[in-house]
Amino acid sequence: MKRVLLTVTLATLAGLAGGCGQSKPPAVSAGAPVVEAAPLAQNSAAPDAFYLASGPLVVENQVDVAAQRDGVIVKTMAEPGTLVKTGQMLALLDDRQIAADLDAAQANVQKITFNMRNWEADLQALRKDLERSQKMWDAQLITKEQLEHDQYKVAADEFQVQREHQALRQAQSTAKSLEIELEKTRIRAPFSGVVARRYVRIGQKVAIGDRTFWVTATGPLRVKFTLPERFVGRVKKGEQLTVTSPDLPDKKYNAKVIEFSPVVDPSSGTIEVLAELAAPSGELQPGMTAQVRIHNPR
Repeated sequence: MKRVLLTVTLATLAGLAGGCGQSKPPAVSAGAPVVEAAPLAQNSAAPDAFYLASGPLVVENQVDVAAQRDGVIVKTMAEPGTLVKTGQMLALLDDRQIAADLDAAQANVQKITFNMRNWEADLQALRKDLERSQKMWDAQLITKEQLEHDQYKVAADEFQVQREHQALRQAQSTAKSLEIELEKTRIRAPFSGVVARRYVRIGQKVAIGDRTFWVTATGPLRVKFTLPERFVGRVKKGEQLTVTSPDLPDKKYNAKVIEFSPVVDPSSGTIEVLAELAAPSGELQPGMTAQVRIHNPR
């Protein structure tokens, strides 16, 4: 019995001595559950929760003002940066020939008007003569031929008055046409805004359709951008967006969707969207690049 106890004791001591030199992981039974570390909680505003698009800032009214008739520039009234109102004159073409033709046409209108009034007065006198002749015929004081003669004179004057009326209308139309041509020599701003470029100079000859000025409105500002096709059916009119500019990284602007393409462009696989800034800003200008932050579809 003593020999057995001594053997067990020595075995135990040997096991303890062996464990001092090497640490072993605790054994895990086959049925025990494995516990893993919990993942880090993600921020609710994860980067993939939004899609970032970019596009230019534009305005609805932005156009190259073209010459409406041939002519020579004799005066310019606007330079790049000039604020203009609707109808304000930007430049003037040589209008001397048109002005002279218009004066002649207006004089012709006056002449025909006077002739027409003269024929109308003569017609009134002939009608009075016809009334007197009718009474004399009723009293058997004149012949039938005399009464018919007066009737023919009244009818002839009525036709003459009608002809003068038509001649007056034609002369007035001619004068109106020349007034329009004269107005075409005045190059005017089609809407309120700012002159972005001037293409012409004094003494330059322009033809119909030549660019003269580039006029752009200053608002409302809009941003035009494209989205991947997965946004089809998920973009709604009135949807609120956040707009920023690389030049103004600390500024944010609110905008809303006002228009979007109902179909996908097959060449790029995108749809075009137009959003309008909610409030005007003097910091943003047409032509600048803007970034749009929109919710990613789930």
